[in-house]
Amino acid sequence: MQKVIIAPVLSNLILSHQKNPFIKNTTMRNQTKTSTNYSFTRKSVFCVLILLAMFCKAQNKADDVLGKYVVPSKDGAIEVFEQNGKYFGKVILNKDPDKLDLNNPDKEKRNRKVLGLIILNNFVFEGHNTWENGSIYDPKNGKTYDCKITRLENGDLNIRGYIGISLLGRTETFTRISN
Repeated sequence: MQKVIIAPVLSNLILSHQKNPFIKNTTMRNQTKTSTNYSFTRKSVFCVLILLAMFCKAQNKADDVLGKYVVPSKDGAIEVFEQNGKYFGKVILNKDPDKLDLNNPDKEKRNRKVLGLIILNNFVFEGHNTWENGSIYDPKNGKTYDCKITRLENGDLNIRGYIGISLLGRTETFTRISN
């Protein structure tokens, strides 16, 4: 039977807690080095797990906006949904389900119903409960505004429509409907 010779560093990593019959006179220096390497490896794995957990938590935060909300006037509701990494909102309830989009600047779209209309478009999660770079269409006046969504602690949404910069705009709170 032939003896297998294992490199000292590899054997110390693999067999650090066992007696190695193939390596005689393992020095204290090699054991200390192995202990340091083992500690470093444990710390690296721990750091990777922490980063992975943070990434997963951030992904979940992006979807926190999903759900159904009552509009501020209390005469309708919207549903926020995700499509291809962006967030949208459509009208799912309207006091007058047959109401048409009469104020749309595009004459061809004036005969479509407001119910089912997508009014929140192309939002991207920016972190810290904020979705930006989207727009909101207001069927009451037929205008589209740049928009920012902020999710509040209680789950409601502050939706800020503005022209140009966020300072020149209006914020309305959409109340979350419990599931």
